[in-house]
Amino acid sequence: MTISREDLDHDGLIVGVSPERFRAVAMPLLFDHLNAQCEGTIAVNRQARIVWINDKYAQKVGISDARSVLGKEIEAVLPASRLREVVESGQPSMLDLMAFGDEHFVVTRIPLCDEDGTLVGALGFVLFDRARHLKPLMAKYNILQNQLLATQHELAKARRARYTIAGFIGTSHAASEVKRQARRAAQLDATVLLRGETGTGKELLAQGIHNLSPRANGAFVAVNVAAIPETLVEAELFGTAPGAYTGADRKARIGKFELADGGTLFLDEIGDLPLPLQAKLLRVLQEQEVEPLGSNQVRPLNVRVIAATHIDLEAKVASGHFRDDLYYRLNVLSLNVAPLRERREDIPALIEHLLDDIANRSGQPPMELTDEALQLLTGQQWSGNVRELRNLLERVQLTADGTLLDAQLIQPLLSSHPITAPIASKVAPLEDKPIPLAQSLAHAERQALQTALNICAGNRRQTAIHLGISRASLYNKLQQHGLAQR
Repeated sequence: MTISREDLDHDGLIVGVSPERFRAVAMPLLFDHLNAQCEGTIAVNRQARIVWINDKYAQKVGISDARSVLGKEIEAVLPASRLREVVESGQPSMLDLMAFGDEHFVVTRIPLCDEDGTLVGALGFVLFDRARHLKPLMAKYNILQNQLLATQHELAKARRARYTIAGFIGTSHAASEVKRQARRAAQLDATVLLRGETGTGKELLAQGIHNLSPRANGAFVAVNVAAIPETLVEAELFGTAPGAYTGADRKARIGKFELADGGTLFLDEIGDLPLPLQAKLLRVLQEQEVEPLGSNQVRPLNVRVIAATHIDLEAKVASGHFRDDLYYRLNVLSLNVAPLRERREDIPALIEHLLDDIANRSGQPPMELTDEALQLLTGQQWSGNVRELRNLLERVQLTADGTLLDAQLIQPLLSSHPITAPIASKVAPLEDKPIPLAQSLAHAERQALQTALNICAGNRRQTAIHLGISRASLYNKLQQHGLAQR
């Protein structure tokens, strides 16, 4: 076949040239082109030691003399490099992002073989500035990276405890004593059990203990056990493996214990934890490790638990509805938070604080109480404690025309006849055999439920409020005592 001059180029490539000849001529041209167009080129041998680096790459990474790094392991010069992986696997990495300081380089890595196909090293090219078609991708990457950092920052802020122990308003003996005990508990890393009626400020104290403890820079995660459906409590607390149950996410879900790792987990209404899960919680507390639902892997933890309850845990232990070993594990440091009616001298200062906070949140001028109004509020029972007091003050703000609140304005909003369970007037006669304590407690609980339901005309929400328990707890107790259909 006759070859014309038009079939030849300046490098002597001939149409229909053999693959060997093409490779011998084209490969040096390809390397020279990439080396000229890229922002840097580097090569390593089989031991991942640098055998060559061009001056452009050396300058980009702050090396004054390219020869000074020859023979060094690649990670000693470029810590994020993955050329060693290419050398070990023999597989290329065609497009990747490599971090160096504050910059990210778009790189490609290919294995180097000799004429016999034996792997002898790897070659890396930095494509960042010259790869114009990647600039839109890099712009999107930078936007997503910034959004991720902002989201992580917001999540970290959301997991921070907002309150301090000083935020527990009051100078009475009861208030001063619980604050003293809370400050002492903050210096110890033991489990804390906060006991007191609903609305007394148990979570505020829990946050204050966390903020004063060595874990203050860690997360503070709060969980109301009574507010979670019983079927979801395990997944919520301990997390799930991918597809752990029908309807579960295809990817793993982190539980509240893992979210609180390094910090504090606040378990409110711990007395409502279902009995089957109490053994798992006990193991987590003892071993400081968690096994997500549907997983066979145990993950280590470093979490401090602060639990809270308004119910009589001792009675639940006696009735067999709460494990005694879990009770002892939780009740290491116990703090009793007094209700408002036992520290009435704190109510004026608490009202002043609440009125200022309501004004700040609503953007309206702060309200003031007349002496008669203050005396009226101080004399109330406040079965809902601080939460009930705040609710009343917010309702007063909506009905008031001015900023001065008098007793006549407040009186209609107060419950004139607080509902309380009547005390039995007669003592049951002794029988031949003493009644077991658990049976007596269950009978008394059923009577209290029936009495409250009668007084509240069957209204479940009002019944729960006046019994001082959550609605979830009420429904559980009604079911337990066969009163759910009332």
